[in-house]
Amino acid sequence: MRAVVFADVGRVEVADVAAPVIERPTDAIVRVTRTAICGSDLHFLHGKAPIDRGAVLGHEAVGVV
Repeated sequence: MRAVVFADVGRVEVADVAAPVIERPTDAIVRVTRTAICGSDLHFLHGKAPIDRGAVLGHEAVGVV
C-alpha cells in the first residue's frame, strides 16, 4: 500500500509500506478514503520532535471498516 512518510526535516514522500495486519482481537483494519496530516505531524516535519525516517504520517482519517 502507499503512504505519506517522513523523509527528512521539511520533506515527506509517498512510499510503498507494508499492509496492516490484525494482531489482537480488538484490532480493525480500515480502508482509508480520506486523510490529512495533523498539526502534531508538523512538529516532526519542522524537526521539533524525534521521528524515524520512513515513519508514516497522518492519523486524521476517514474510512470504511
